[in-house]
Amino acid sequence: MIQCIIIEDQPPAQRVLKKYIADIGNLDLKATFTDALSAIDFIKSEKIDLIFLDIHLPKISGIEFLKVIKHKPSVILTTAFSDYALESYDFGVIDYLLKPFSFERFVQAVNKIPRLGIDFIAEKTLAEKNPLSDVVFIKSGYEHIKIEVEDIRFIRSDADYTEIHTKKQKYLSQETLRYWQENLDTRKFIRIHKSYILNITEIYKINANQVILEDKETLPIGRAFKEGFMQLIIKE
Repeated sequence: MIQCIIIEDQPPAQRVLKKYIADIGNLDLKATFTDALSAIDFIKSEKIDLIFLDIHLPKISGIEFLKVIKHKPSVILTTAFSDYALESYDFGVIDYLLKPFSFERFVQAVNKIPRLGIDFIAEKTLAEKNPLSDVVFIKSGYEHIKIEVEDIRFIRSDADYTEIHTKKQKYLSQETLRYWQENLDTRKFIRIHKSYILNITEIYKINANQVILEDKETLPIGRAFKEGFMQLIIKE
């Protein structure tokens, strides 16, 4: 899990970053700061791997922060201004995100960090170390329904719950897509889209930006996930 913080003084921008971070299973948001000075002591005392840093901040700017901090984590700049792009790379910034930026662009920036391997690359995830057992129980009303993990075809995120599609029927779960991504075996269950996790044994063929399942049902492949997904499938 990659420990990250946000340094951003605008609440709307904070909300976007928090949502994007939550949508990537390997990112763990530890804290949010509205100015860079408040973050310095936290960075010194906590193990932080990644900072999402705005440039125009109160007290000191993001660029000034990069000049004074020693042994800084990886940094992705988030700003509405392109003026500082060249200067920022002098400080080893991983990427420069111009607001407003899409989720796909956000994932591209995060994937530039060599040690991350978000979703697909070689680093072991919690799911590989301690995957769910062969059986899961999904709460449905006042009941808990037993489901064989191998029967799960795919999982779809839908607002405040997830749909578990099995070979027999569909179930609703209160767990988030992130929960399933972190706890299912990632050698078998793969994130292919912001809203989908797929059991790769269900793949019949891949066509452009779609996966066709054995029963001919189609699922979308998100642009941000396609490259890593294809690398894994070819490797398999």
